[in-house]
Amino acid sequence: MYAIIATGGKQYKVAEGDIINVEKLDAEAGSSVTFDQVLAVSDDKLKVGSDVASSTVTATVMEQGRGRKVIVYKYKPKSGYHKKNGHRQAYTKVKIDKINA
Repeated sequence: MYAIIATGGKQYKVAEGDIINVEKLDAEAGSSVTFDQVLAVSDDKLKVGSDVASSTVTATVMEQGRGRKVIVYKYKPKSGYHKKNGHRQAYTKVKIDKINA
């Protein structure tokens, strides 16, 4: 059984027991979160639309973290302009506990 959920502007295919990194959530490690925006659920048959309107996915927050550094370098030739910047995207690692279909 798997589900497709949407959180943080992205979509994830999840099954029970999966560990995924999602965009940062306001939750502490060890707490439980519920994803209400379920787009599809498949057990033996795929259900979408109004069939999954009341479905939820429950997960446990494992940790809050930050990804690897990405270097952003801007450069314009002949004008002497250059700018270097770094970015580390924040994420939340969650473990999927239950798919309530």
